[in-house]
Amino acid sequence: MPRRPGLSVRLRLTLSYAGFLAVAGALLLAVVWGYLLRYVPDNPQGLLGISPNRWLLVRTFFPAAAVAMAFLLVFGLVGGWFLAGRMLAPLDRITAAARTAGSGSLSHRIRLEGRRDEFRELADAFDTMLGRLESHVAEERRFAANASHELRTPLAISQTLLDVAREDPTRDRDQLIERLQVVNRRAIDLTEALLLLSRSDRGTFAREGVDLSLVAEEAAETLLPLAERRGIALDVTGGAARVGGSAELLLRMMTNLVQNAVVHNLPTGGTVTVHTEERDGVGVVRVENTGPVLAPELVPTLTEPFQRGTERARTDEHAGAGLGLALVHSVVRAHAGTLDLAARPAGGLLVTVTLPTDTR
Repeated sequence: MPRRPGLSVRLRLTLSYAGFLAVAGALLLAVVWGYLLRYVPDNPQGLLGISPNRWLLVRTFFPAAAVAMAFLLVFGLVGGWFLAGRMLAPLDRITAAARTAGSGSLSHRIRLEGRRDEFRELADAFDTMLGRLESHVAEERRFAANASHELRTPLAISQTLLDVAREDPTRDRDQLIERLQVVNRRAIDLTEALLLLSRSDRGTFAREGVDLSLVAEEAAETLLPLAERRGIALDVTGGAARVGGSAELLLRMMTNLVQNAVVHNLPTGGTVTVHTEERDGVGVVRVENTGPVLAPELVPTLTEPFQRGTERARTDEHAGAGLGLALVHSVVRAHAGTLDLAARPAGGLLVTVTLPTDTR
């Protein structure tokens, strides 16, 4: 909003310095004046006409005091202007960096030299903020590009199927409708996952007490038919772990963890173990699954959006769009928890989620 122009901080500091120096000088002169008058007799002639008296003191001291006050005022203005400029120089650099960031360039850093003080702390905090903003903007741009690509794929497939049906009226209509339903369902699932991911990132959800053991049992019951079709043993162990958060988001987190463990498993004879417990003031969920051996450098990237663990999963009907662990990471972060991924030496993945317990 527009504001009326006012005095600069440097000018206000200068006036403050000069005013303080003038007041201090006036008080000092007043003390000296009062002290001298106390011991000087009020005798116009003095002793033999040559002794000091108040009249003579006023005549000689007052002009000198006026000159001293004028000098103090000028010295305070000049020195205050110089000192204020030196003191505010770091603030000018921070302001310039803020304007540069406002123009869209987030790569600039202040990197203020010198010892630690208030300006140095402000500059370091600003540099940290710029680094996080730059990383966040780059992540958002990459996410938007990947999302548009993933959404364009089912739409292009649907358009191709419709073009084929229009050019070949004898084509099996039921088969066409079934394939369109599959493609449309994947597009809807992807859109819902993107919306849920955005919601969890914003943290706009009501919090309540949630028992992770019950959430794990519900997710396992939902995905049990999928596990049985793949010949994978799904087991839920442990005890209650009550945490505070969104029941919907935590259920989606648990479902994604279990589904990821089932999909990225051995072709047959694999296992998935879900364990919940409460210890040291946090609720803990461990989801462990067998599967192919994962490269150590691949594990840290699994929480990135649209990152799939194996090429085999790309053609799987339950593989999704690679948002499973990205959504898990977002939900855990929104609940002030931690997410740890570790590749099992024998193959597969161990995912550990810790969330603060519900203290209400």
